[in-house]
Amino acid sequence: MARLEKPNANAQFQFDDIDAAMESFARGEFLMVLDDENRENEGDLICAASLCTTEKMAWLIKHSSGYVCIALPPARLEQLEIPMMVQNNQERHRTAYAVTVDYKQGTTTGISAHDRALTARKLAYYPSLPLTGHASSNGKHEGACWPSQNEEVSNPPSAESFSRPGHMVPLRARSGGVLRRKGHTEAALDLCILTSLPPAGILCELVNDNPQGSMARRDDCRQFADRWGIKMISIEQLVMYRLEHPSYVSPFVSDLAGPGEDC
Repeated sequence: MARLEKPNANAQFQFDDIDAAMESFARGEFLMVLDDENRENEGDLICAASLCTTEKMAWLIKHSSGYVCIALPPARLEQLEIPMMVQNNQERHRTAYAVTVDYKQGTTTGISAHDRALTARKLAYYPSLPLTGHASSNGKHEGACWPSQNEEVSNPPSAESFSRPGHMVPLRARSGGVLRRKGHTEAALDLCILTSLPPAGILCELVNDNPQGSMARRDDCRQFADRWGIKMISIEQLVMYRLEHPSYVSPFVSDLAGPGEDC
């Protein structure tokens, strides 16, 4: 990812256009996604797990907290027999952490950018399933079939394909997405579904490049996004988009909600 020599500094803060951001996301680019200032007030770098290369993962690790997570639907976690990390979740925002995993084949320690990217792509590797999602620039809605074309179809991963614990952190997204919970986990999954990509989103918090490694807030995130040419949106923009275009998501999300999922 190329760093811009002269960032486009905004005289007045503003988010980017949601449609332009989703087109970037569909191409495999990162988005900067900000939640409410009264919530975490943090910006997460988010990309589609199915399109996460070693180079993208290395860039993410370098510029983030390094605690890289992957948002997944409840049914995917159940399919791969990945349980929740704890039964009594005391995390402030009830982020649904699951047991960490590594993909076994083709990895070593599991911590490298290569190993984490491979694990992420395998977690995003689904059986073929058509989905209508975000309209392309020509105005037509294009379906997608999984698994992603950049993975071999002959050997889909199973529960036995992953070791536990590992170095990728799965997060269970709420069915209903950002309409149910305005969190980065749900935002990551909604972005994948809205752009007809396999529902698995990589996410990690942006931190400032200072001695304290402090969390990046709104203006920090805007400056970073401008420096790297990344689109920046808010979770509230995603909420409004989903309310205006309910047919893009609702029929599919219900299919991915596992038994007993708390909506």
